[in-house]
Amino acid sequence: MASRGIKDRVAIIGMGCTKFGEHWDKGPEDLLVDAAYQAYESAGVEPNDVDAYWLGTMGSGISGLTLSEPLKIQYKPVTRVENMCATGSEALRQACYAVASGAFDMAMAIGVEKLKDSGYSGLVMSAPPNDGTEGSMTAPASFSLLAPAYFKKYGLDPDKGKDVLTRIAWKNHKNGAKNPKAQFQKEVSLETIKNSPKIADPLGIMDCSGVSDGSAAAIVVRAEDAHKYCKNPIYIKALSFIAGPAEGPLSQDYDFTTFREVVATAKDAYAQAGITDPRKQISMAEVHDCFTPTELVLYEDLGFSPRGTAWQDVMDGFFDLEGKLPVNPDGGLKSFGHPIGASGLRMMYEMWLQMRGEAGQRQIKNPKVGLTHNLGGAPGRCVSFVSVVGSQVG
Repeated sequence: MASRGIKDRVAIIGMGCTKFGEHWDKGPEDLLVDAAYQAYESAGVEPNDVDAYWLGTMGSGISGLTLSEPLKIQYKPVTRVENMCATGSEALRQACYAVASGAFDMAMAIGVEKLKDSGYSGLVMSAPPNDGTEGSMTAPASFSLLAPAYFKKYGLDPDKGKDVLTRIAWKNHKNGAKNPKAQFQKEVSLETIKNSPKIADPLGIMDCSGVSDGSAAAIVVRAEDAHKYCKNPIYIKALSFIAGPAEGPLSQDYDFTTFREVVATAKDAYAQAGITDPRKQISMAEVHDCFTPTELVLYEDLGFSPRGTAWQDVMDGFFDLEGKLPVNPDGGLKSFGHPIGASGLRMMYEMWLQMRGEAGQRQIKNPKVGLTHNLGGAPGRCVSFVSVVGSQVG
């Protein structure tokens, strides 16, 4: 694959993010306005300064009018995109490539999703027409398959494996308790998490991310222009998106201990960014913790832990806020919930805060390089996104 990337050619100069949660009193248009105007203020620009917009939403609007109407955008291009759970990241990817190409001087990527008063629970929605052969498993059931497969392959008895998953959820809630924009801002005990009611064995309620509403936005310009607007921008090092062939469930050699799409995306992103040892070179990461075993497997797919050792790194605190490689310092999907179109940009918002020293109680010491990751779909049949960003050019 000829993936040359746009390393250090684009910078983020402003970001905004709403509080995630149950916004019964707001529609998607309200959330979009909140996030957009936070980003304008952050960058010190006026709405008319932005040349083009990319809007990510899965089900909270159709066409660019979803954004142009509430923002009263005056006859400028607005592109609405969707790529399952990587929708917000896809909006950012396209805005960055448009600026890097020279087509526009300044662009906004913005994502939104309104799930809490949709009339149904979770992410249930009408499936597109198909031939009837697609599986009907729920998301918790699909991702629950990762846990026993991982435990068996690497010799963990189920109770020990459950302790590992429990600690992942505990870590993320501990981080989220320090975040005023998280939906759940409370630490949860290991005992409560481990003994939470079962959803899809071995996953309990506390192994699953929540459902929420939210919006987040980023303003991007060419790197050489960044300091005209911002003293401390962050620079795009890599943007990689891959859609897999969906062969996992049909393949006899797929063992549910990896996301092949994530492995391929990480390899591409690291090549773009010049990362050769992610365990040592990445300062922090936001990963797609839709379920606790997802985060466990991602540690190995992203190269943060050698195969079969991530569980021990979890128990040793390697990924804790005070650990050597903090993962989900903002609390992750576990603390924020997952408004599809906004999550990827919410992850980038944490990179923005951390690299500018603005993360408050959860501030990481001197972060240089950050990674964000989304996946959408199910094990063996998904799309994957990885970004790498940095506080300096080079």
